[in-house]
Amino acid sequence: MRRKLRRRKDLPTPLPNLSKGIDFMADESHQVEQDEIEQLLRQAQEGAAAAAPKPAAPAAPTAAAPAPPRPKPPGPPSDGSISQDDIELLLQKAEMALASVDEPVASVPSGVKTFKFNEFAGAPPSTEAATLELMRDVQLDLTIELGRTHMHLEEILKLRQGTVVPLDKLAGDPADIYVNGRLIARGEVLVLNDNFCVRVAELIVGESAVA
Repeated sequence: MRRKLRRRKDLPTPLPNLSKGIDFMADESHQVEQDEIEQLLRQAQEGAAAAAPKPAAPAAPTAAAPAPPRPKPPGPPSDGSISQDDIELLLQKAEMALASVDEPVASVPSGVKTFKFNEFAGAPPSTEAATLELMRDVQLDLTIELGRTHMHLEEILKLRQGTVVPLDKLAGDPADIYVNGRLIARGEVLVLNDNFCVRVAELIVGESAVA
């Protein structure tokens, strides 16, 4: 028996279950960390609420300034008619206005003279001699036209020395005499002392003249 007891004493004692202890410590540390996180979040929310500005209170409506009193219109006379003094004053003003119309114009101040226009005498009627005398120095352009023709630009560019240009008049037809571009006469073309000249055969006046 003693030997058996000794052997039992010599046996190693069983180790406690360490896994349960480790699990308990892990759960406790996790619980502590979760509590700290919630506490920090709560503190942050309280700080943000304290830092947010409070809405301003609505301003009290300002009292409206009292409107100025309106002037009272003048009331009509108690008896409802114009007084006798007002009627007399109006009559006096009307009489003064009528009298001022008939009054003569005030005299002109000294040193001021009225301006008078000189009367121009009528000019004597002009005679034919006087009219021709005034036109003696007037210069006019006299043109003798033998005839006319119409040509295209191509034909004009082909003109050379010796080219014959036909006119719209026949031989022996009278030439036209123009003064400042106005037809006044027609005449015959002659040769006098080796120079061309025109003998007036017809005068054209009035509506018969052609520009």
